[in-house]
Amino acid sequence: MARQTIFDAEAEFTVPDWAAAWYLPWRDPGRSVWRAVRAQPGQAGAVAAGLNARTTPAAPVRFVPAHALPPGEAYEAFIARERAVPTRDNGHDAFNGLVWLRLPCSKARLNAIQSAEIARAGVGGARGAVRDAATLFDENALLLHAPDALWDALAARRWRDVFGRLRPLWDAACVLVFGHAALEKLVRPYKAITCHVWRVAPAFDPAGDLSALDTWLARDLTAEKLALKPFAALPVLGIPGWWSTNENAAFYDDTEVFRAPRR
Repeated sequence: MARQTIFDAEAEFTVPDWAAAWYLPWRDPGRSVWRAVRAQPGQAGAVAAGLNARTTPAAPVRFVPAHALPPGEAYEAFIARERAVPTRDNGHDAFNGLVWLRLPCSKARLNAIQSAEIARAGVGGARGAVRDAATLFDENALLLHAPDALWDALAARRWRDVFGRLRPLWDAACVLVFGHAALEKLVRPYKAITCHVWRVAPAFDPAGDLSALDTWLARDLTAEKLALKPFAALPVLGIPGWWSTNENAAFYDDTEVFRAPRR
């Protein structure tokens, strides 16, 4: 389905709080892109231009205005064919572009999986297990490198262990919000924002060079693994150090957010 170009300087392109912990990996390119866009308010293609200004010659894609996507062509198939990402002038697509800038191999791998599924089965009325999981990852994934005890407790939703007894283990964890829809939600943070956690093997510095993580993740992302949906749910504002209100243990007593495991 074609995406329409939307630009609303207030509603669609709010400046994020780049000092927030969850924006650490995206802070430098994000500030640059947001400044470029707000310097030319209302200009169609401003987000694509701002992203292209940060793109290297070796990048797997460039960014084009949303109207470049032909009517009726699948978004993922167009990216695979043209090596170009149709980009609307809003924060959602700007965050998508930032992830392409910093984790290009992983984004290209997700696109290859999506486009292969489209070529195999068509667009259809339902995505199917692989496309559904790939979309979920692309929009809402959080990457986590963590000690076994912390991961096991998280996968089992043992919240009192995750954020209580095992809280010191978060000092050894590495966290990165990958999903661009999740990044968009965090512009206006609220307690219930929940990401789908994908465990990664290599340790990484969210503010540093992510190329090793990108290479590893691109290899780890397979259609077979995605179809199994090996995600763990995590209300991200519960991460120690991410939101001041979670320093009070009562923060985690909210069972509508920190839900018990499914039976």
